Amino acid sequence: METTSNEDHVSDQTQQTTSPVAALADTEHAATITIASPSDADAPMSGESSIDKALLEETLEYIRPALQADGGDLILLGTNEGTVNLQLVGACGGCPMSTMTLTAGIERILQDRVPGVVEVVAV
Repeated sequence: METTSNEDHVSDQTQQTTSPVAALADTEHAATITIASPSDADAPMSGESSIDKALLEETLEYIRPALQADGGDLILLGTNEGTVNLQLVGACGGCPMSTMTLTAGIERILQDRVPGVVEVVAV
């Protein structure tokens, strides 16, 4: 029976493991983060053909007072093939419940009232 030393085993594991820092430095898999600003709301919307912009904006105006009552608001950044891109600002921007507000509230209402809305994404 052949025995291996513990040092050999540890050495093999070290060679196979990639450090988290090295993985982050890998530019091939790096993610791009885009931060939106309120001025982005004036940018032209892409993929508008599948979503009625007027109805979308009317529905967002219906939702807005509920967000403003809690000190928050939303900015419509644009649409793309059924996806509505929003930015939650004010108290909503840092709220731990913003994900729930987005999916259970905003997304549900938009899907019910605006044909063509498939999902809502907070940017």
